[in-house]
Amino acid sequence: MKIGLIREGKIPADNRVALTPAQCKWLKTNKLIQIVAQSSSSRCYRDAEYAAAGVEVAEDLSDCDILLGIKEVPIDMLIPNKTYLFFSHTKKEQPHNRKLLQAIVEKNITLIDYECLEHEDGQRIIGFGFFAGVVGAHNGIWAYGKRKGIFELPRVYHCKDYRTLINHYFGLKLPPIKIAVTGSGRVAHGILEVMNLLGIHEVEPDEYLERNFSYPVYVQLKGADLYIHKDLKTYQREHFHQHPQEYRSRFLPYTRCTDILMNGVYWEEQIPRLFEKSDVFDGFAIETIADITDDENGSVPINLGDQTIENPVYGVDKSSLEKIAPFSPQGVDVMAVGNLPNELPRDASNYFGEQLIKFVLDPLLEGNDPIVDRATMTRNGDLTNTYAYLKNYIAGR
Repeated sequence: MKIGLIREGKIPADNRVALTPAQCKWLKTNKLIQIVAQSSSSRCYRDAEYAAAGVEVAEDLSDCDILLGIKEVPIDMLIPNKTYLFFSHTKKEQPHNRKLLQAIVEKNITLIDYECLEHEDGQRIIGFGFFAGVVGAHNGIWAYGKRKGIFELPRVYHCKDYRTLINHYFGLKLPPIKIAVTGSGRVAHGILEVMNLLGIHEVEPDEYLERNFSYPVYVQLKGADLYIHKDLKTYQREHFHQHPQEYRSRFLPYTRCTDILMNGVYWEEQIPRLFEKSDVFDGFAIETIADITDDENGSVPINLGDQTIENPVYGVDKSSLEKIAPFSPQGVDVMAVGNLPNELPRDASNYFGEQLIKFVLDPLLEGNDPIVDRATMTRNGDLTNTYAYLKNYIAGR
């Protein structure tokens, strides 16, 4: 069995990897797996580091059995008749990736999507969510400090690694702000990591809504705190995931007493937004939003699109709801970046590779595993039964 680590071709370039040099060396020694790294100048690990770990570095991966990437593979880089693992961002019928899935079908490719790798209870197995949460939370605090001019933090991508980053938190004194953290998955866990490192106190929802504090606090809002059935006035997790259109958001009171929103909830079209655009016109206290899950016009309806790592924040005018310069008094600042883990690429890649080795690699190599089968979107160019609903999407209907 030969595994190829493909060069990332999506623009802007992604610097993360599916397996680090040390992990490749371990697999070669303990699993007798041959690994080839396609030469790349943009990876967070250099070609020389892979070579030093005993990994062949080459341009041609056509003799590899399985090809591992991170982001969407450009159509002209797809090798026919191969098995690929990467984030295709097609399961929600994203219009901008329709041609990619069409090409995967045309080229008889087997696609296993990382996003679809789940345990039996539906929990995601693999992803970069934790480090997206860490970087997004840091950027949210950084943006608030820039807006107010009361404290300074370095940018994450200027730090060598996660350990270096958290050294900047020691001694940092924050004002008595209120931070709302939404979600309960990996992204939220990353946010909470930063909250705790910064010494921000957690409080219960009722306290958060009713009290003022002389120190910084945060509240974590999970499903039952965020959504309620329109008629039954209850929240049932499984029912919500099956029928989200029957629920409404409970978040509006938090918009009136929150300084920073750290958004980590999963969102798709039928799920209620946290608030509506019209809510911004009256009594909207939030000054900074770190929309870490980053869906344009999604759970945060004033997300007007992606920014870059270098310039992650824009303002949204509270009267016109149009994009303006960040840190403007009349605006709400929105941090929206789609590749946040790229700011800590080595830490994020190491974490990702550990999960890949621990939970996915053996089932992948052995075959006929339900976890891998459930994540297989196409097999030899044919949509699998689980993803047959994408037929019209591929056809352009």
